[in-house]
Amino acid sequence: MIEADRLISAGTTLPEDVADRAIRPKLLEEYVGQPQVRSQMEIFIKAAKLRGDALDHLLIFGPPGLGKTTLANIVANEMGVNLRTTSGPVLEKAGDLAAMLTNLEPHDVLFIDEIHRLSPVVEEVLYPAMEDYQLDIMIGEGPAARSIKIDLPPFTLIGATTRAGSLTSPLRDRFGIVQRLEFYQVPDLQYIVSRSARFMGLEMSDDGALEVARRARGTPRIANRLLRRVRDFAEVKHDGTISADIAAQALDMLNVDAEGFDYMDRKLLLAVIDKFFGGPVGLDNLAAAIGEERETIEDVLEPY
Repeated sequence: MIEADRLISAGTTLPEDVADRAIRPKLLEEYVGQPQVRSQMEIFIKAAKLRGDALDHLLIFGPPGLGKTTLANIVANEMGVNLRTTSGPVLEKAGDLAAMLTNLEPHDVLFIDEIHRLSPVVEEVLYPAMEDYQLDIMIGEGPAARSIKIDLPPFTLIGATTRAGSLTSPLRDRFGIVQRLEFYQVPDLQYIVSRSARFMGLEMSDDGALEVARRARGTPRIANRLLRRVRDFAEVKHDGTISADIAAQALDMLNVDAEGFDYMDRKLLLAVIDKFFGGPVGLDNLAAAIGEERETIEDVLEPY
């Protein structure tokens, strides 16, 4: 699969991404970038704590690698509650979700990644849970079947998705807070790269961090991934110190250009320019021109 081979894919395809957890911010004051999201969430969290309420349900959407999971962890930490994590594809049956909901403590956060992939049956269970903090469960089968209601403690559901448009309207409308994460500015990414380098015990110049940040496609996950590969290059080819020149050499070797494009990105752009005279071009025609599936273009090469 092409994504597994792309260093600049924002998908979580590398085992090394687990190491990112150690360098993720834990509190809003440590959270870099997304200033509007940060300021809004600070107010919403403080208001909920002042009232002694659970935070309203939160939907976070945007391209992969921008910190949706990190923000969910920060919300739980700021509220001083437990975070329970799952994902849409894992919740196959209504009972799977019911088991998680009934184990929540008051004000706990339930984080569902890829919430757009919930099955309709599971989604139906969420509606009364989100609105009324109740579970409607069917007991038995056939004519003897009956519905029972189970009261749930007040909780916060945080849903994360890269495809907000794939959510059904009834589910989307039940989120009281909706936040879109945008691509990061280069100065913010430079700070993130420098911070990660300190956590990793690396000697890195400000210009070196800037060089990595410029090629990271506005995405912290990619920035940290590129940093590790630059570290490898610096340790093998030099003395381990990362300057702008060494970072540029490493990234050039990795075929990541100054705009953050790799071979597949350039192939796609050249196809649009050379074969379709700059566009417009349909997705299926473009996929055929570069010899890839349309899903690969949608999910791997885009949205950057």
